[in-house]
Amino acid sequence: MTNINAGIIGLGTYLPEQLLTNQMLAERFAVTPEWIFERSGIRQRHIAAPDQACSDMAIAAARQALENTGTAPDEIGMVLVATSTGDYITPATAPIVQGALDIPEALCADLSAACSGFVYGLILGCNAIKSGFCKKVLLICSEVISRVTNPDDCDTAILFGDGAAAVVLGEVPPGFGLLATDTGSYGTEHQAILIPAGGSRNPASAETVQARQHYTRMDGNQVFMFAMRALGDSAMRALKRGAVSLEEISLVVPHQANRRIIEAAARRMGIPMEKMAVNLETVGNTSSASIPLALHDALSQGKINHGDHLVLTGFGGGVSWGSALIRWHSVKSEIS
Repeated sequence: MTNINAGIIGLGTYLPEQLLTNQMLAERFAVTPEWIFERSGIRQRHIAAPDQACSDMAIAAARQALENTGTAPDEIGMVLVATSTGDYITPATAPIVQGALDIPEALCADLSAACSGFVYGLILGCNAIKSGFCKKVLLICSEVISRVTNPDDCDTAILFGDGAAAVVLGEVPPGFGLLATDTGSYGTEHQAILIPAGGSRNPASAETVQARQHYTRMDGNQVFMFAMRALGDSAMRALKRGAVSLEEISLVVPHQANRRIIEAAARRMGIPMEKMAVNLETVGNTSSASIPLALHDALSQGKINHGDHLVLTGFGGGVSWGSALIRWHSVKSEIS
């Protein structure tokens, strides 16, 4: 059997037009815009319009990714949507996207791994291609985090924004694409980030709505300590498994949670911040969409070239983490 190498062959993104700036939040919480920036590294976030759902943004990003790669809908054998804010509890958002894009008879599923969703989806999609299950996978990360963020909770309201990004995964030449991974979770700490109500553990009721239990709750200190360890350590394990040295890495693309966390991860890895892709200043924390949005921006700015080794690393609810070592294969019209 011929070995198949799989990786990212193109991207697409979508960001809503409406902005939530630090000035707006400063007035709400009686703080200064600079106080918010110093705590988060964020100056603005994109917020979905009232009539925009997860699938709407996913479809827009996916259309761009398909167009940028010249991929026809019937070439897609799998549609994965990584999201914590799908249109419905059921059905999944992926088949809604598939139907809108006229993709025929593909395996469609949602992936719920919060901010680790992109790396997890990348691993699943690439391995589906490497196994011969399908030739191309459409992986979309779409989040409407504003719908599950308590507007009166300063700790979360200053962090999260909405957005979507999509990648087409396909076969790449030997030595390129996904080279090594590191993943895991500490399920015993799952309550560090959660939405308390709305699932089978605590079904929706008038009482849960009144208690505002359908918003994200986060233990900031616990998350910070976990993230600071997880990002750097996981990235280094992926490098070791791929037999690639830190000096060979052109760029690390981390989950855009908070600038302080990214800086801590850089120190833990022993690399300068210039080697960390950071775009959270203008988009905030977009959960699963943050890594591919940062990857897209780095490509647009000419920071990634053919043959570069990259580490994509994230952490999220669960609590979970995931890192992927890839070697970039440039293809025509990979971004627009």
